[in-house]
Amino acid sequence: MIVNPLRQSSLGELLLDQLRALIVRGELAAGTHLVEGWIAERFDVSRGPVRDALRQLEIEGLVETRRRGVHVRGLSDTDLVELYSLRGALESLAIRETIARGDDADWTPLEEAVARMRKAAESASAADFAAADLDFHTGFYVIGGNRWLTAAWELHRPLFAAVLDITNTDRDLRPIAEDHAELAAVVRSGDVEAALSTLTTHLDGSCARIRTVLAERRSAS
Repeated sequence: MIVNPLRQSSLGELLLDQLRALIVRGELAAGTHLVEGWIAERFDVSRGPVRDALRQLEIEGLVETRRRGVHVRGLSDTDLVELYSLRGALESLAIRETIARGDDADWTPLEEAVARMRKAAESASAADFAAADLDFHTGFYVIGGNRWLTAAWELHRPLFAAVLDITNTDRDLRPIAEDHAELAAVVRSGDVEAALSTLTTHLDGSCARIRTVLAERRSAS
């Protein structure tokens, strides 16, 4: 496992991102005892950011506190299915509210995200593609304008970012960019049932790809 010392200003967020990624990729295996001092030393940070990161990871369900400290819970196949079920419920409501905006809807967030995805796909930039992908889906919440729904999505977005990071490497991203463009077009058509059906197919495909990649990683470990 390769870790890099963190020396930037937002140490807590950077540490959280790295720990989350290591857990999602399985490089910190389920059951691993996460000792504050060990983490602080390995990442060259104080214990304050470590405690903050572990608290957030527990909220996200990736670690759990036991009698003898904090241990990695990991991300199981069942977890992924449940996460995507939750995401589908949130995003379906966001799309309903987006369509309900009617002529008042500003489609710029979707248009800009699709343009960025196409550009990233052409340059095979997996990191840029993942960021644009998540911004695209966030666009439905932004257009819909329900701040509580947006807050619920933002709580889970970092975990989905970590998951996407391991599935977009070494694959042609152009078809996925066009899938997003198609979803945007269906939503803009105003057909609620068609939009929700397209979203379900879209998220089911994403979930299936991620489950396959993580299963392969577990088998190889």
